[in-house]
Amino acid sequence: MRHQPDDLDVQDLRSALRGWGIETAGDPAYLPVGFGDHHWGARDTAGRRWFVTVADLTAKPYCGDGAEAAARGLTAAMDTAAALRADLGLGFVLAPARDRHGRTTVRLGARYALSVFPHEEGESDPDGAPLPPEDRARALDALAALHAVEPPPTAPATGPALSRRALLEETLADPSGPWSGGPFAEPARALFAAHAASLRRRLDAFDALAARVAATGARPVVTHGEPHSANILRTPDGLLLADWDTVGLAAPERDLWQVAETPDDLARYAEATGRTPDPAALDLYRTRWDLEDMTEYLAWFRTPHARTPDTEAGWEELTSLLDPED
Repeated sequence: MRHQPDDLDVQDLRSALRGWGIETAGDPAYLPVGFGDHHWGARDTAGRRWFVTVADLTAKPYCGDGAEAAARGLTAAMDTAAALRADLGLGFVLAPARDRHGRTTVRLGARYALSVFPHEEGESDPDGAPLPPEDRARALDALAALHAVEPPPTAPATGPALSRRALLEETLADPSGPWSGGPFAEPARALFAAHAASLRRRLDAFDALAARVAATGARPVVTHGEPHSANILRTPDGLLLADWDTVGLAAPERDLWQVAETPDDLARYAEATGRTPDPAALDLYRTRWDLEDMTEYLAWFRTPHARTPDTEAGWEELTSLLDPED
């Protein structure tokens, strides 16, 4: 996120980092990067650098409904990432470090959870632009290796269902207003009301695709969930995949649609795995991505919020997702 949370004391963060044996040399520096979690850069007294992530458990419905369930889901995801790297040898997994008690996440009050990662020098694309051909090839090879592993016991099942489907259905059934709670509440209500019919068609198409894919009975594999270029770090030693909070058992197309750009890309994956990607499943997860983003912004703007760089970016993204031409 671009703004630092005002209800989280940096001294509490420094204290929690001692659980990893990290005594920071000064206060961690807030990093206005990414979308969803809060991040800091820290340097310990030995000079080692760390990437510190604090998850807002009230904003992670894909990990669980409510803060307590989300905390359990996030821990399962982080434990899975750690196992993929340490136990299954997937060196491209940028996994969290474990604290002195073996934990990958630690609660910071009722709302937040902390994870700590070794700092890695590299570059990514913060805008999630398409990967160049050579990076696509390496990313597809990494996904082929990921999809081939025996799932760790902590790997959560991750179906294509929308995290906040009920909220979207409620909004489409009755988009009357006005909404209150922040500067984008009423504009968001008006936008969803104007596009209710087109959104219903998109939901119906999504449901049809989900039923078609479920009928194939294809075996789920361990998927990353968001392997776009913003989560791919190019380092001198190769690519690293970051942000594993979305890891889960699903169809491989959950990952592939974000990386494969050409038939040759899909053929490369098929040759590596012996599994031909399903066009319907690719369409399913491509459609789901937009709908999931819409419902995330819907939930955001229907609750109390202020005008911040993050909410402004969310509003711009929402208006781009809801095409003005039905």
